Amino acid sequence: MTIKEVSQKYDLSPDTIRYYERIGLIPPVPRKPNGIRDFDQESCNWIEFVRCLRDAGVQIEALIDYVHLFYQEGTAEARKAILVEQRDRLQKQIDTMNLVIERLNKKVDRYEEIIIPAEKKLLNKKRE
Repeated sequence: MTIKEVSQKYDLSPDTIRYYERIGLIPPVPRKPNGIRDFDQESCNWIEFVRCLRDAGVQIEALIDYVHLFYQEGTAEARKAILVEQRDRLQKQIDTMNLVIERLNKKVDRYEEIIIPAEKKLLNKKRE
């Protein structure tokens, strides 16, 4: 696949894809004899993986570390540790967001049950 096709498939700009490759976030992409990137399935799998984790807020540095370890022998535990750490960080964020949503739901309920009816009552009195 060309960089344009990959860009459209994963909704990333070509510049972002080049940047990810340059900083080691994705492994080097195979190239045609003329030097143009020729994305194979493995390259696309990496882009999809990185895109998913970046969308979730995983830090670039953690992903770079993961990719570097991926190409070294005996690093499965270290790679797993990176993923577990990021998962735990995301879970903490989700828990925090759930608490915020719960609080906002209570506020919205308060508006619907008390504040809006009280405001309507006041407006009706002013009209009388």
